[in-house]
Amino acid sequence: MSLPNQRFITIFALIGCSYPLSTTSLRNDEIQNVLILLADDAGFESGAYLNKFCQTPNLDTLAQRGLIFNNAFTSVSSCSPSRAQLLTGQASHSNGMYGLHQGVHNFNVLPSVASLPNVLREKSQGRILSGIIGKKHVGAAKNFQFDFEQTEEQHSINQIGRNITNIRRYAREFLAQAKKEARPFFLLIGFHDPHRCGHITPQYGEFCERWGSGEEGMGVIPDWKPIYYDWRNLEVPAHLPDTDVVRQELAAQYMTTSRLDQGVGVVLKELAAHGYDSNTLVIYTSDNGPPFPGGRTNLYERGVREPLIISAPTAKARRHETTAAMSSLLDIYNTVLDAFHYYTPTDNASQDDSTRSLLPILYEEPQPMERDAIFGSQNFHEITMNYPMRMVRTRRFKLIHNLNFWSYFPIDQDLYTSPTFQQILNATINKQPFPWYKSLRDYYERPEWELYDIKADPLERNNLVGISKYQSVYEELSARLLRWQVKTGDPWRCAPHAVLEAQGVYRDSPVCLTLGHDAIRNRLEQYEKYELM
Repeated sequence: MSLPNQRFITIFALIGCSYPLSTTSLRNDEIQNVLILLADDAGFESGAYLNKFCQTPNLDTLAQRGLIFNNAFTSVSSCSPSRAQLLTGQASHSNGMYGLHQGVHNFNVLPSVASLPNVLREKSQGRILSGIIGKKHVGAAKNFQFDFEQTEEQHSINQIGRNITNIRRYAREFLAQAKKEARPFFLLIGFHDPHRCGHITPQYGEFCERWGSGEEGMGVIPDWKPIYYDWRNLEVPAHLPDTDVVRQELAAQYMTTSRLDQGVGVVLKELAAHGYDSNTLVIYTSDNGPPFPGGRTNLYERGVREPLIISAPTAKARRHETTAAMSSLLDIYNTVLDAFHYYTPTDNASQDDSTRSLLPILYEEPQPMERDAIFGSQNFHEITMNYPMRMVRTRRFKLIHNLNFWSYFPIDQDLYTSPTFQQILNATINKQPFPWYKSLRDYYERPEWELYDIKADPLERNNLVGISKYQSVYEELSARLLRWQVKTGDPWRCAPHAVLEAQGVYRDSPVCLTLGHDAIRNRLEQYEKYELM
């Protein structure tokens, strides 16, 4: 399938078309503080999202007091980039956090990028107290300066991200400081559950589910009451292989998720004990999808669709309801600013703007429109996982652009060593039949463009690119995707068939200049669509 013609004309000409926002930011003085509860690689393993096996009474109670978002998405399916998008309100290709902030590779946001703690400190002139407890995993430090920090930079990741007793202790310390100094606060609790840990510390279980359980040699987390799940009774989600190995992994994941849930419970108890439950906006979500095939690092539904529960203390806020509003974790940034009265919606925003405040949705359901859309941008996960992808997702359709489609889709280390992936891998190598909805080859080898009708094909099995009936959908979505890339300054917006020239004579009017791929492939009819230097 050839690329749409729009990708080869001068980029500045594509911005065009704007419309006013349909909702306005609410100003409600009952909200004085914001608490974000951020899970690590969690999906919909909770009663609030109708999982009938995983026990999550604290999340379920939070959902009863708040609003459940059924169409919430991350814009990037990787830990550090996702945390950076939440704290900066910018896509990973915009803020510079292209991959994991760790080790010698050390991805960081660009020097000029500001994050919520820095912005709130500046706008409030130091009045708002910011804090982070648990997993941080973003940098550079000066771009993410919290007033109160207890993270993996001061502790081992398990002790600060999975030990819910330590999390409770530091939350108590932070809240006591806010109370003593009479300051409103912004607090982020970064849980490390239910992230995998088997490839680093396999003795604790694939999901560190035995760590702190009280079993011999595992230690004890006083606030955690472990819940053990019988894998033989569990149902396997449709996107995973239906095997006993997968059920055993799900049992481990559910056990770890229950520790996360109890962590949510102890933090909310501390919030109430300090008298903040009546004036604090509470947001629960996850950075990306679960670490199973098709999940984390993918732009498929299981990789980007996220749990999102928001509980507002205000009297008129919706409670024990669901919303179908299309929402992105990019919206969290403006939602927090809105809660502190520092957000002003733009009257002439583009129809392809990807950020807004979610506060109005807490009071009134927006009118759904077929053109409602969220956008995604994946670049790296680990440094060796160079597989940039872009996505636009409407209420019905999803278009994915695989910019590195000539390469195999890469596998991250902890997923590679997992029992589930090893079972898929060994069955493929040994040419054995395997109960999965796709082959490993199909998982590795992806076309440049993927178009799915999510309503008719929720597992994203049938690529509609090249089918004449859906040509207009493809052209519309690919044009919208490029408009978003241009608007957000995507350095990959000319990839993979051209190079972006935005300096020198092209500084005021950037263009995509050909790499000659189509000529090499004897598709000369496409060659003339590029602008030659």
